[in-house]
Amino acid sequence: MKPLGPIPAGYEAIDGELAVGGQTVGALVERAGTTPLFVYSKEHLDRRVAELRQAMPPRLGINYAVKANPFGPVLEHMAGLVDGFDIASAGELALVEAAGIDPARVSFAGPGKRDSELEAAIAAGVTLNCESEGEARRALSTAERLGKAPRMAIRVNPEFELKGSGMKMGGGAKPFGLDAERVSALAREVIAAGAEFRGLHIFTGSQALSAEALIETQGNVLDLAGKLADEIGVPLPKLNMGGGFGIPYFHGDEPIEIQSIGTALAERFANLPPCLLDTQFCIELGRYLVGEAGVYLTRIVDRKESHGVTYLITDGGLHHQLAASGNFGTVVRRNYPVAIASRFTAVPDEEVNVVGCLCTPLDRLADAANLPRAEVGDLVAVFCAGAYGASASPSAFLGQGPAAEILV
Repeated sequence: MKPLGPIPAGYEAIDGELAVGGQTVGALVERAGTTPLFVYSKEHLDRRVAELRQAMPPRLGINYAVKANPFGPVLEHMAGLVDGFDIASAGELALVEAAGIDPARVSFAGPGKRDSELEAAIAAGVTLNCESEGEARRALSTAERLGKAPRMAIRVNPEFELKGSGMKMGGGAKPFGLDAERVSALAREVIAAGAEFRGLHIFTGSQALSAEALIETQGNVLDLAGKLADEIGVPLPKLNMGGGFGIPYFHGDEPIEIQSIGTALAERFANLPPCLLDTQFCIELGRYLVGEAGVYLTRIVDRKESHGVTYLITDGGLHHQLAASGNFGTVVRRNYPVAIASRFTAVPDEEVNVVGCLCTPLDRLADAANLPRAEVGDLVAVFCAGAYGASASPSAFLGQGPAAEILV
């Protein structure tokens, strides 16, 4: 038997069935008219942001990384909760604009921005987090042609990294950002060209669960930002400190202790160098804000045995939940939090494999899991599905198509 990941706090049962937003999953599937189905909870989103604001210093802004979950109703709801939005493509720019979000609240990162994307961002008034000298000069040329002063920040590739992060995006050779020793020269060039200099973006990694590692990295980010601001010769208008806050996915994972992170950051803010005294600070979070607010629901369409192993075969799978299948950067496959949603409070009494409907052995949602007995027609819930589920899975694989999505 292989353990399941921890089910996030805040989920309840009604008459033994999993409920989200006060409605049973059966009712939600009936409302949507189909499975598979992603369900996102407003209550979870509200609570997560409120807890974060309580823990962090008041002057720290909270940005939402749209790539985690770009579903329109989620974006509209997050607009009332966070201070800014971070995008990574013109497609995401179109989504935030469709959600009624002011482009002045948006910054745009990514190492391969096309000329058309630079033009759209500059025309809209988005802040460009420039990732190289070449990109910055293309942006300046585009802005000159448009007759508009661009908003430009510089993404920094620091020498340090976020220890214990799932994806390291700083330290050593990286496609992301400009090596730190070249930042000040480019910043002075951008300012001299008449751009509105919006500061620095220093993103070192993601999915860390160690408060100590995050505290250390945030301290390093502030030290580097102060050094670069002195080299540039102007006070730093804004510093995007990156993110890195992770969530528990697997057995043994523990939630990060955000209160200690906020306390340490408040102490640093109380002792800033002159060049950072008036700086606007923000962190950029995706999965931490929305990951635990989502549940993926898929229906069991067959129950079968093979060589004594029981398989629950569902109408979903890796084409919607690539990470849960273990095929999204995981070296050793471990089980996400999974439950028989139709029998949420039932006692586990059998060991089963939960698999998807795709014709590949990679399509696994739970291996050797201890679950209540389930039958054809029952619903399976995969938790921690609010981030990088629908947005990072190959929904077109084998012609399956996307899952439905709702916000409740």
